[in-house]
Amino acid sequence: MTSQTLSPARSRLNASRRNLTLWTLQGWLAMFFIAAGYAKLSEPMANLVELMRWPALVPPDMVRGLGVAEIILAVLVLAPLVSWKHGRPLLVMAASGLLALEAVMLAVHATGMDVGPAVTNLVLIAMTGTVLWKRAREVR
Repeated sequence: MTSQTLSPARSRLNASRRNLTLWTLQGWLAMFFIAAGYAKLSEPMANLVELMRWPALVPPDMVRGLGVAEIILAVLVLAPLVSWKHGRPLLVMAASGLLALEAVMLAVHATGMDVGPAVTNLVLIAMTGTVLWKRAREVR
């Protein structure tokens, strides 16, 4: 078995690609959760119940509160844009919160036999898990 040592230039290129990939995932997560949170805040409850079954099972204030939480966590996923030193811990915390939220919603959608939203949650869990795992281990 041979071990291959990367040149400094190749190492920087790999790190640059990894960083670009993670920022792309973070941007997609932020866009998705800002849109989802905004919909939960702005749409009438009748529309939300028609789009997703679960809002009929919980109080309207919980749906609106979930929308606020999604928007706040989505913005915090982008916190390192302002300051890496102070934003990275916020990113890790926000990604953890989103991962917990996605896991709960996966269970809700799976038990309600909502296949489309359940698959969407699986994709979101994969994206958020990747961002959390890579960014939590990152040292700069």
